[in-house]
Amino acid sequence: MGEEVDYGKLAVSLARYYRGKISTFVRVPVRSAKDFAIWYTPGVAQVSKAISRDPNLSFELTWRWNTVAIITDGTRVLGLGNIGPEAAMAVMEGKALLFKYLGGVDAIPLPIAVKDVDKIVEFVKWVKPGFAGINLEDIESPKCFFLLDKLREELDIPVWHDDQQGTAGVTLAALINALKLTGRKLRGSKIAFVGAGAANIAIVRLLISAGADPGNFVVVDSKGILHPGRRDIEYLEKNNPWKYWIAMNTNREGRIGGIPEAVEGCDVLISASKPQPGLIRKEWVKKMAEDPIVFALANPDPEIWPWDAKEAGAKVVATGRSDFPNQVNNSLIFPSVFRGALDVRSKKITDGMVIEAAKELARYTEEKGLREDYIVPKMTDWEVYPRVAAATASKACSEGVARLKLSWEEEYNNAWKIISQTREILEILTRSNVIIVSPELEKIG
Repeated sequence: MGEEVDYGKLAVSLARYYRGKISTFVRVPVRSAKDFAIWYTPGVAQVSKAISRDPNLSFELTWRWNTVAIITDGTRVLGLGNIGPEAAMAVMEGKALLFKYLGGVDAIPLPIAVKDVDKIVEFVKWVKPGFAGINLEDIESPKCFFLLDKLREELDIPVWHDDQQGTAGVTLAALINALKLTGRKLRGSKIAFVGAGAANIAIVRLLISAGADPGNFVVVDSKGILHPGRRDIEYLEKNNPWKYWIAMNTNREGRIGGIPEAVEGCDVLISASKPQPGLIRKEWVKKMAEDPIVFALANPDPEIWPWDAKEAGAKVVATGRSDFPNQVNNSLIFPSVFRGALDVRSKKITDGMVIEAAKELARYTEEKGLREDYIVPKMTDWEVYPRVAAATASKACSEGVARLKLSWEEEYNNAWKIISQTREILEILTRSNVIIVSPELEKIG
């Protein structure tokens, strides 16, 4: 265009034009009124009778096998905070679009007007018969931890919180490759974490599951470094057991203070805090170990600009932004993790499945040509999604949580077919003007 696009203004205009990003669509042929006797009454009664005798047939005889509920209470939406379930709907629609386009998964946004943990758990249990998986989204901390752990324990279908597991999975993939580029190993690396919300607590947990030493971690929240001697330690024990565990089991050196004391001498800095360039200062990065790794993941603006981190000596820098190299983006992992989990009808998504998905992302990147400005795939690297689905499904089978057994190759071919078909249908509908490209979209190409 030659001029900068105001994506926010454009998003509002196009939301009004299209009146939403997703819709349901018929997947069976309807040639005449006779077909309704099959798809609806009287024929459908036999389908219902079969499912009533064996509820598991709902995965085979209805769309349940491929359908996920996106649950949010609207309490922590993007960087906007507690804006409510109605306002959250626009974001959940976008999430559903990514589920379908990148993973071939039918996802239904369900913003709910309730904030109590027990009531949300009860709601999810009520709607569970219609879904094969649950995606928790944009829920405030520490509530999100209670919800994820409770629902994973009590439900026999996959439950996922993308702000936790998605962020953690793609961060692990990026870190695996960044460590290769700097000649380090996960187990021996000293890692500073700035921010102790859903993202970083989940990253801490997943890195430990992947083999990292928690004693080498230093975690900073808004009140300073977490350690056993903090004044609020009793409060954390009662109200945030996850942060309490971190305080009691990390920071072997016993560091106290704030961000500068946390990052000094560390090999890696992972910041998932607030969008405030300058929150991480160049002089602090300079005091890290030689050739440090800096992940500044806040959106829309990172805690330190990539060029500032580079000038301060960082060897590898990643952010959450698509216009900078090394975007750590949840969309690289959640569509294909669910694709793999759904296809083997997994009972849950384990840490092992997320780790295997992360390793596959890292392997793909290395095969494509690992370098300092390419440590994770781009969203346009379409062929990575079936691979991650296959890795996820294979791990579910080996861990004994899959109801169906598929080999890596079988799931890869299955996922490739489903995802390719989704893109092909969208292309056909757009080419035939069933889905119209608005004049505003035409302008930006």
